[in-house]
Amino acid sequence: MKIAEQDETIALCNRCGFCQVACPTFRATGHESGVARGRVALLRALNEGRLEWSEDLEGPLFACLLCGACTTNCFPAVPTADLIVDAREEYLDKVGRKRIHTLLFDQLLPYPERLRRVAKAVALGKNSGLSSVARALGLLRIFGRDFPKSEKIIGRMPGHALRERFPAGALQGRGSDLNIGYFVGCGMEIMNPVAAEASLDLLREAAREVHVLDNACCGLPAGSYGDREAARRLAARNLEIITAQSLDLIVTDCSSCASFLKEYPALFDEGDGLHEESKKVASKVRDMVEQAVSFPPPMIEEAEPIIVTYHDPCHAVRGQNLVEPPREVLQSLSGVEYREMPEADWCCGGAGSYALSHFETAMKVLERKIDNVEKAGANVLATSCPACIIQLSYGVRRRKLPIRVCHLSELLRERLPRT
Repeated sequence: MKIAEQDETIALCNRCGFCQVACPTFRATGHESGVARGRVALLRALNEGRLEWSEDLEGPLFACLLCGACTTNCFPAVPTADLIVDAREEYLDKVGRKRIHTLLFDQLLPYPERLRRVAKAVALGKNSGLSSVARALGLLRIFGRDFPKSEKIIGRMPGHALRERFPAGALQGRGSDLNIGYFVGCGMEIMNPVAAEASLDLLREAAREVHVLDNACCGLPAGSYGDREAARRLAARNLEIITAQSLDLIVTDCSSCASFLKEYPALFDEGDGLHEESKKVASKVRDMVEQAVSFPPPMIEEAEPIIVTYHDPCHAVRGQNLVEPPREVLQSLSGVEYREMPEADWCCGGAGSYALSHFETAMKVLERKIDNVEKAGANVLATSCPACIIQLSYGVRRRKLPIRVCHLSELLRERLPRT
């Protein structure tokens, strides 16, 4: 929807400033242009003709984390993140796209095999030290102003991707019912295949059969950037793959993927056949966080005692309202002492590839999060988003904290019984 068509929604903002309290970027920078009411004021100015569409808008429009915290703290519940995505789409149409995003959304994300090959090349450079040389020579700046700095966030990259060990296809489960489709998130497959394998094993415990899907990217990166056409193409491809199977549930261990899959119906007009198809698929989608509640009971035997805290990914806590399930699961595990982290639902600054273009802001947001991780006094930090895992791992490494950062699935697999 064009920004000019959303005057009524924009007018709901009464400039009260309650969004300032909850906005991670405002708390990090103190800039009015970086808080919800400032961004909504910018949209109002565009509608009233006091501002023109130009490259000057890139900063305030694309610096938003889209975490949604402002809306939960807003009395009229102004959907600022949705408005910003609409504005980004209009910006791309009126000002233009960048080549790197066209390459990513059109040539890589729709093709998992290509993405894996590129990831292998990046891993070779990263793990061999060649990327450090490239950074020193300034060669990485072609990927963006902040890429040379943000490249160090990622530690050593895995040597394999999930679907290199578990190709798309059916796996025999150990359960008596349920035919589950495992939707493979790009971040889980490439950056955290060990956790993805743990998820897959857990699903095999619970299902009669698990189908590793040959899906492409869910479409969230393109959608959040404002390229809804690319997001629709990815969604259409994935719907074709998913509906080719007779599945009871579609489970993914990436909370960002789960949230976006559940929003597929919004990508298609009601008259479009894919709208109804996407509604049926969305009703079967489960985040691993919510599915884990139904897994076998915890082990009774004594397990190594650990102190665990949990970070709520934005796409789980606000995107899907999943607050209690991960805590319920963690508190049920043998040997686990659960401690709630202050501001557990605050964004960590990961937000997909946010640090590639907004490194300094991402680091300031991360600093606040790691302060709270330390306050929790845990030696394990669990979450359910690969981007969060990367960002939080970097924060822990940078502070030299003796804290393990892991996916919820890894803890479950280690502490639940095998049949």
